[in-house]
Amino acid sequence: MISVNNAHNRDILRGLHAALIDVVDEINRPRRDDRLIEEAGIPLDRALFPLLARIGRYGPIGVVELADRTGRDHTTVSRQMTRLDELGLIERKASARDKRIREASVSGKGQAMIDALNAARERLANRILASWTDAELDQLQHLLRRFADDLMR
Repeated sequence: MISVNNAHNRDILRGLHAALIDVVDEINRPRRDDRLIEEAGIPLDRALFPLLARIGRYGPIGVVELADRTGRDHTTVSRQMTRLDELGLIERKASARDKRIREASVSGKGQAMIDALNAARERLANRILASWTDAELDQLQHLLRRFADDLMR
């Protein structure tokens, strides 16, 4: 709990918030996903990309949790997961914890697609961050990880 004595500078917090909004807005632009998919050279519908990425990161994962993580309606996510399954990019089976829930995991074909996306993301990031030093990138990564961990608590 933060006491009044530990309150941070408002201008710094507002600047941090503004920067985060700018980052989130930029990352959420459809053209960003299009550019990444094009750079990776893979045949993937832009609407399916965030789901495949999150299944790879958090899987096995059910429809409701995936919908919550992506900010989409669970019926939409269910249809899109069916499409990913039809494309052979994920595999679905009953949850070990609750047999009523079907969870998705990335298939071998899906992992190959994620690997291509990760390589493309790295190439694009290297272009964006060309003027940054390794020390600056390390500091950014450390602070963002710390922020994300604290935010999720």
